[in-house]
Amino acid sequence: MTIELRDALRVPPAEQESRLRRELAIRLYEKGLLFFGKARELADLSKWDFHELLAAEGIVRHHDLEELEADLATLEALE
Repeated sequence: MTIELRDALRVPPAEQESRLRRELAIRLYEKGLLFFGKARELADLSKWDFHELLAAEGIVRHHDLEELEADLATLEALE
């Protein structure tokens, strides 16, 4: 990141990298450019924390078939 960008960013210096990673992960997920798992890795958050972050941003989680099958298997195992 350039010094000009760091100075222009209205985020405390200690939070800049993590904030940029979260913002990028959110937007790439929202646009369908990253799947949930990779987006949460980019954001460096747990599955649950990233899910909460998406909800706080008003972004609806979209499931692909693989995620849906994994979720259904988990629900069946809990019964």
